[in-house]
Amino acid sequence: MRDVAVIIPTLRRTDSLERALRSVFAQTEALERVSAVVVADNDPDGSAGPLVRRLAAEAPVALTYAHAPIPGVATARNVGLAATDAPLIAFLDDDEAASSRWLAALLEAQVQTGADVVFGPIRGRVPADTGWATDYLEAFFGRAGPAETGPLAEPWGCGNALMVRATALPGPAPFDTAADQTGGEDDKLFAALSARGGRYGWAADAWVDEFAPPHRATLRYALTRAFAYGQGPSQTAAAARDWAGVARWMLIGAAQAGVWGLASLALFLLRRPARAQAYDRTARGLGKVLWQKRFEPRLYGAALLRP
Repeated sequence: MRDVAVIIPTLRRTDSLERALRSVFAQTEALERVSAVVVADNDPDGSAGPLVRRLAAEAPVALTYAHAPIPGVATARNVGLAATDAPLIAFLDDDEAASSRWLAALLEAQVQTGADVVFGPIRGRVPADTGWATDYLEAFFGRAGPAETGPLAEPWGCGNALMVRATALPGPAPFDTAADQTGGEDDKLFAALSARGGRYGWAADAWVDEFAPPHRATLRYALTRAFAYGQGPSQTAAAARDWAGVARWMLIGAAQAGVWGLASLALFLLRRPARAQAYDRTARGLGKVLWQKRFEPRLYGAALLRP
């Protein structure tokens, strides 16, 4: 029974894409259930095409190339979905490498929990020269969770996730392309799923490693993304026209930014490495306050094509 497709969105990262693909090909279990591995390339130049054609000859499962010439993370995910009719969809990012039982662990957790979406843990990997911020950056690019497989109360991000298509991914284009340049397309998807009574699960053994490239493994980049993450709750409430919810999140954010801003100053003066975590929480608080579109960082899509 081939009822699973693995979708890998990618944009001009052929070396890490090859690592991700080979990690899927090396799955020790559940590979017989994979109908296709879909590479959703959203580079206008189609840079992943030659790699996919080269690896197709040695791939143990069907390898499909789907081209989304308009750069954007949501567009890439939608194009990948359009290339398969599999009822179960596993997402792996192009900067991730799956452990040998990754897919089997996700599938087992979905059966155990009955969840519409199952998430797995991520180990962050950063270059060796990141200095005092290394621990923070590894945690930032990683994802920790419960020690045991089971239900989750809240959703996480799309990278390293298994979704039941019928319930979690309705329609031909479930990811909102308005988020193409900023990210957050999964926040909108999961907010809608939660409103429909969707369920989430955790696969404690579905490990992947995420390798942050040098230009991303910086405090500046991480804090910019932390600010964008902070914007999420306020923006979700605004999209639902829940203005009381927006006000509540802005008040929470103001308090968070105030408290952690003071902690940041103290830890900076003391030169403690823990100041990175305080900066992060300050940035997330500011994001809740400055949630409006004019403050959105451009971290995806066309922004990644600039030198």
